[in-house]
Amino acid sequence: MTDLSPPYHYQVIARALREIDSAGPGLTLDALAARMGMSPADFQRTFSQWVGVSPKRYQQYLALDHAKRLLADRATMLEAADGAGLSGGGRLHDLFLTWEAMTPGDYARAGEGLVISWGWFDSPFGPAIVMGTAKGICGMGFAAEMGEAVAFEDLRRRWPRAEFTEDAEALRPWVQAVLRQGPKEQAPLHLIGAPFQIKVWEALLRVPHGHVTTYSDIARAIGHPAAVRAVGTAVGRNPISWLIPCHRALRKDGALGGYHWGLPVKRALLAWESARSEGQDTGL
Repeated sequence: MTDLSPPYHYQVIARALREIDSAGPGLTLDALAARMGMSPADFQRTFSQWVGVSPKRYQQYLALDHAKRLLADRATMLEAADGAGLSGGGRLHDLFLTWEAMTPGDYARAGEGLVISWGWFDSPFGPAIVMGTAKGICGMGFAAEMGEAVAFEDLRRRWPRAEFTEDAEALRPWVQAVLRQGPKEQAPLHLIGAPFQIKVWEALLRVPHGHVTTYSDIARAIGHPAAVRAVGTAVGRNPISWLIPCHRALRKDGALGGYHWGLPVKRALLAWESARSEGQDTGL
């Protein structure tokens, strides 16, 4: 697996996020640092540098009612977000302004003629499988819950006629742009899906960083207000997790709903984004 560690410490942060999620609010800084094999001061500094807030503050974002509070305080109608110019305000979103969708005819050929490179990378949310064409990233998934073999096959079977080649080096600059979020770095996206799916994914790209939306809001935004169930299916079939932020879609009652790569990953993504937003707002 490609190592993108110090000074980014992805493996340490990934383990820490899992420990915090599984242990609950009773886990102390000293105990968590000991599990990471670090001193409390070094661990808190490393964690805060990457996540943007302290481990204790992050624990609060993983509370069971966090999603409901997020929906109440930071939900955004997609139309309103566009009108207010919010869709370009998130740091992650800014990295993906360049993207191209596959034509319906190309999609119908199940990836025939496409050459898709793939590689494994460490991420704060567990091992990440990344796939890309010459035009940009077309797939990203997390293996923390399902295992690497299943996660790889899950993406590969979406384009069964494509040619797949392992080439992490070809993808490395895009992945580094995603994980390190350099101000001048960009990671283009190549959306490969059916026309309705692509409409849903476009809508997800307009949800600002640190905000959430609902399946019904997405349905209205794409002009199909009655198609909530179909929207949910399209959200679940999003092949580029995190970058096309399907984790920001919640049920209308604030429940997390499902998540293709596992609910612990979804909770971590939402908590991380909330923490990062708070850190940017407060200058942390």
